Amino acid sequence: MAKNTGPRVRRRERKNITSGIAHVNASFNNTMITITDVQGNTIAWSSAGGQGFKGSRKSTPFAAQVAAEDAGRKAQEHGVKTLEVLVKGPGSGRESALRALQAVGFTVTTIKDVTPVPHNGCRPPKRRRV
Repeated sequence: MAKNTGPRVRRRERKNITSGIAHVNASFNNTMITITDVQGNTIAWSSAGGQGFKGSRKSTPFAAQVAAEDAGRKAQEHGVKTLEVLVKGPGSGRESALRALQAVGFTVTTIKDVTPVPHNGCRPPKRRRV
């Protein structure tokens, strides 16, 4: 019978990367922050749901701030100092995630909005009547 040794923990080796790209994906329901190197390989990531926020609290600016601080601390362990920020989506966590990354101690070189805009593609969902 196979011996169960418990959950396998993969040790992260420290990469010496000084500059990276922070991809902030702010949807209506959640905010995800992924910090990559310049080639696009993931160094650190975090999301509002992964930080313990559930339901409608995931979409708050505070949840985005906590997630950005967590991803920033993980990236600083690999030596990242300067960031280029790419913001995508219409969510409420856009600005607070950016401020949190600056508060962690990164120098932000550029901020770019990469929200995809359709050239009149799919029909949008119907308006909510609350």
